[in-house]
Amino acid sequence: MKNKFLFILLTFMAIPLLYPQDTNSNNELIQGIYALVDTYAQARETKDTIMLESILATDVDQLVSSGKWRKGKKESMKGMLESSANNPGTRTLKIEKIRFLDPGYAIADARYQIQNADGTVKKMWSTFIVVYEQDRWKITAIRNMLPTRP
Repeated sequence: MKNKFLFILLTFMAIPLLYPQDTNSNNELIQGIYALVDTYAQARETKDTIMLESILATDVDQLVSSGKWRKGKKESMKGMLESSANNPGTRTLKIEKIRFLDPGYAIADARYQIQNADGTVKKMWSTFIVVYEQDRWKITAIRNMLPTRP
């Protein structure tokens, strides 16, 4: 009886190994996250409030490198636009890693650099928590970090 139960259990555990993951679907999800972060960078660069509003979840929050929390879409957008105005420069976000918590939630870690007019570069990290809702990816949280070491 024990052997039969063990055989059945192992058979059910092995079934997922026989079917490969849907890589096309996974690639589409990954490309959607890359496009989302690119859209975020573009919206920040051009101060496009309509574009920015369309990619942020209603309950978005942001922890900026100064330690200030921005909670909700209205406060986050206001802070993002003020920050872009107060810290002019070319912003570059380059995703280094994406981890899926499930097909509808992911974490994207990105290098975040601001090229200042004087030639200096501010090097940071950003982590985006993204959610798939209403047939598109949206940002639900952003964490910006300013490393103390290179």
